[in-house]
Formats: sequence, C-alpha cells, structure tokens
Amino acid sequence: MLGGTGSDVGKSVLVAGLCRIFLQDGYQPAPFKAQNMALNSYVTPDGLEIGRAQAVQAEAAGVECMAEMNPVLLKPSGNRTSQVVLNGVPVGNKDAYDYFKKENKEPLRKEVQAAFDRLSAKYNPIVMEGAGSIAELNLRDTDIVNMSMASYADATVILVADIDRGGVFASAYGSIMLQSEEDRRLIKGIIVNKFRGDEKLFETGRKLMEDICGVPVIGVVPYLDDIHIEEEDSVSLMKKSTTHTEDNKINVAVVATPHLSNFTDFDTISRDSRVHLYFTSDPEELKSADVIILPGSKNTISDLRAIRENGCAQGVIEASRCGRTVMGICGGYQMMGEEVDDLDGVEGEITSEQGLGLLPARTVLKGCKTVRRVEFTMNGCDDGGNVINEGYEIHMGETVVSPSAQSLVTKIDGEKDGCLIGDRIMGSYIHGILDNPGVIDLLLKPHAEKKGLPLKGNVEPYHKYKERQYDALAERLRGCLDIDFLYKIMREDSKGGEEE
Repeated sequence: MLGGTGSDVGKSVLVAGLCRIFLQDGYQPAPFKAQNMALNSYVTPDGLEIGRAQAVQAEAAGVECMAEMNPVLLKPSGNRTSQVVLNGVPVGNKDAYDYFKKENKEPLRKEVQAAFDRLSAKYNPIVMEGAGSIAELNLRDTDIVNMSMASYADATVILVADIDRGGVFASAYGSIMLQSEEDRRLIKGIIVNKFRGDEKLFETGRKLMEDICGVPVIGVVPYLDDIHIEEEDSVSLMKKSTTHTEDNKINVAVVATPHLSNFTDFDTISRDSRVHLYFTSDPEELKSADVIILPGSKNTISDLRAIRENGCAQGVIEASRCGRTVMGICGGYQMMGEEVDDLDGVEGEITSEQGLGLLPARTVLKGCKTVRRVEFTMNGCDDGGNVINEGYEIHMGETVVSPSAQSLVTKIDGEKDGCLIGDRIMGSYIHGILDNPGVIDLLLKPHAEKKGLPLKGNVEPYHKYKERQYDALAERLRGCLDIDFLYKIMREDSKGGEEE
C-alpha cells in the first residue's frame, strides 16, 4: 500500500508506476483503493462505475478495470452530500455525518474486504492506494481505506511524503508516530515525492528522515512535470491554465463549474498543437474563446444556477450568437437545452431550471443511472460517418431532442445521441468524445480555417500516448526508487518475516 501524509501527495501516479514496473518484471499486478472520493469516474467493460485513477492504474498494469479495484466511490454532489457507488452501482446519497457513523461503516468494511479478496485471488501483487492522510485520528475508528485496510491485507505500507508543499519531515514523522504500535510496524519505507532541484542537496535530509522516523527512505522522486498521467483529484485543476492566449492558436475555454466532473475529457485536445486550452469561471475570459465547452457535472441544476450568477451563462449565449463554437458534454449538454427538470429530487430540492436555450432539447433527471461504454460515428464529420469512435456514458437523466433536429452521434446499435445545430452548436452525453481525432477536427474546423491552421490535427493516438507515458514513468521510478529493496520487504512480509 502507498499511504500518504496528505491529499495530492502523488499516491495515484506512483501506484500506476509501480503497477507498470511489476508488469514489466513478469508479475500480474492490479490496483486497489477501498474508498475513493472523486467526480472523475470511468466505466468498466461490464458497465460498472469506478474512480478514474483505478482505471488508469489498471491500464498501467495491463489489465481491464473492474469494480473490485474501487468498491466504494463517493461522488460529492453539494451540501456535504455524496452519491455512494458500491461495487460499481449507485446505492443512494449520504451526508458526511451519517456516512462516517461507525455503525454505517461496518457493512462497507465487509464489502471492501470481500472485494479485495476477490481481486487478490486473481492478481499478484495488489498495489493498494490509501486516501488522504493515513493519520486522521478522528476517522480511525471508521477507516476502511487506510491502515485498517492495510492491516486486513497484511500489506507492506510505503509512506508517500510531498516535499514540494513543505514540512516534509514533520508530516512524515507525525504520520508514522501517530499510528498505533501495531499499525506502525506495517510501515516499511518512505518515498519523498515531488522533489525539485539537485537530489544531492537532500542526501543529509534523507539520512535525518531515516534517523527520526526509524524507517528507510526507499527513494526520492523528482517533480515529474514532463510525464503526463491522467489525474483524478480536482486539486490538479488548479495547475491548469485559466486565461486565453494571444498567440495564433484556437482558444478553447472549459467553463469551470463548481461540480465539474471528468475533466480528463480534455486531456487529448489539450495536446493538439493548434489549441490553447484553459479553464475559467470568468465571463470576460469567455469573450476571447473561439470554442467554449460546458463540461460534465455531478449537479447540473446547481451548476447551471452558478454560471448564471457569475455571468458565464450569458457569456456562453453571447458567444454562440457571435459565431463561436459551443459544445456541451453530459451535464453540459443538459444545460444547453431548454429546461432541466428534477421532479424526483435526484439532485436536490430544486425541481426545475431553465436551460441556456442553445439546443432544442429538454432533460428529465431520473434516479436510474446510465453507465456504459459506447462506440459511435459522428454526424457532420468529413469521414462520412465511416470511422468508429469510442467513449462512455455516466449520467442520471434522459434528454429528448426535437424530432426536426439533427443528432450529433449515431451509436453502433443505431441509437441517436446529442444534437448538432449548424457546425458550431453541439452537445452529447458521451464522455471521452474528444479523445477521438475526427471529433476534435470537427470541433476546430471553422476556427482552423479562419486562423490558417491545419484542418487535421497531429495528436498521437490516445492509447499509444498513454502507454508511452506509463513506460516513461516506470523508467523514471526505476532510476530513483530502490526497487530491489521494495521486492525484498514485500517478500519478507509475504513469508512472515523470512525472505524468499
């Protein structure tokens, strides 16, 4: 298990890297995170929902993702309430107080332990990821994801400490010393992550950390800003651009809504050399955008109200009137219609909200959740509808489009999805739609012609790009972690203290 001194210390990426290393070394690894809180989720082949990070880690491990890799997913929906997804299926909403009651956690504890047992019967080693800090004393009795899970699995625990945020000695020492004596014995090493500069400058620090913590430092990992692994934590959005560029590029603005979900939808288009992508909640910044994208949302009505209050809704409408392109994905697609109704209280107490009126469509939110992978062709593409694209759906609600309107997508089974008005106003329920080069070209074509840019992009196919990143990550980690020592302590633990 990789446990952390806090959130966003880099556990998810390191788990992906170790999964790829173990795969390269001939093992059959798989990732596991008992409980995840994220708005970025993904769909397993059998139509179940898990955190995006575990799907990424599974890719790095060379296996298909499955619900057992993330048995509990919490999707925040506002007002201290989260949708609880258990073994890939939503089972209702819980407020934080009720969720963390001890009596409510015991059934979940049994579920995550059973999921781990099923997973570990198929794969070896299991690379587990903790959540946040492993030293949250107030949550110890109800913990199902950190040290209690490590204890159940008899896992070798490696503590990940983020040196970039400062206080690395105190956070590492405190995280270890605040454990019970029994749990402390599980912690067999420390990884100092996100180091900037010359590692030689930390040689003394490394020795000091080992002396005060009584645990070996198995590696110092540099800040890997040249390796790109899909991120799940919304904290990573803070690192992305928030303003347009004056360069001769197509400015693509993603409206930064409070409940923005699946922001990995924009990873591929951000790598297109014709594009400058930025996230903004400033209506003034929308005026400089050539393309505006309304992203997915965990709470469509709340986010629709939020963009009305901050002026972005009017900015999107005005942009559409001025010939800019506007695209909505999932919740953003719902917002672009005429109305969103929630008579069953799926998202809260607001029963209805007027949409932006950009598409002739009406949405009714329903408690039944659509979760599936899809293959489709695009209407309006230069490929004549002959290219099969891939994506996935995760939404609660049904959208009815005017019969006279053109759909954006035709799925392989013949079902229509989305809506296309001209060549600049469009929406779809499909996440990952912008991972397909033809869709990106369709979106950018009017603006590429105007700016004298190529009509076809040169983005490396997403699957190949990700595989190359996983290999690069593994290579870098081999250079800065003591992998032989890691194998040694894993074998010692698996043999009850005797090295294999």
